[in-house]
Amino acid sequence: MAYTTTVKLPGDTKTYQLSTGIKKYTLMDLGFTKGKSGAFAYERALDPNSPYNAAFKFKMAVNADLTGFKMSTVTGNGLQHVDIFKNEAHPEAVEQLNYIIKDFLDRDVLIVKA
Repeated sequence: MAYTTTVKLPGDTKTYQLSTGIKKYTLMDLGFTKGKSGAFAYERALDPNSPYNAAFKFKMAVNADLTGFKMSTVTGNGLQHVDIFKNEAHPEAVEQLNYIIKDFLDRDVLIVKA
């Protein structure tokens, strides 16, 4: 999956894009890790009760020059993309995802594209 300027998660109604005010130190404060290529990666479990054996995870990556990103919701092992919004079957995972994204919006990492 290539880095893009806008991302819409499967089943979500909102489209997100990187903020123009994004800073590398903000990404590090939020828990992103910097890889060998300079890209920043974020991965969190979407199970508020047990972060160790979660059914779903949220992944996000930002390229080194902060111009592109990718986001996805995946299974606990990270191998398959999933739609956690489907049929409102996973309200706890959706709530946890919204909390994470709200933090990214508040810290000027993401913006909601109109």
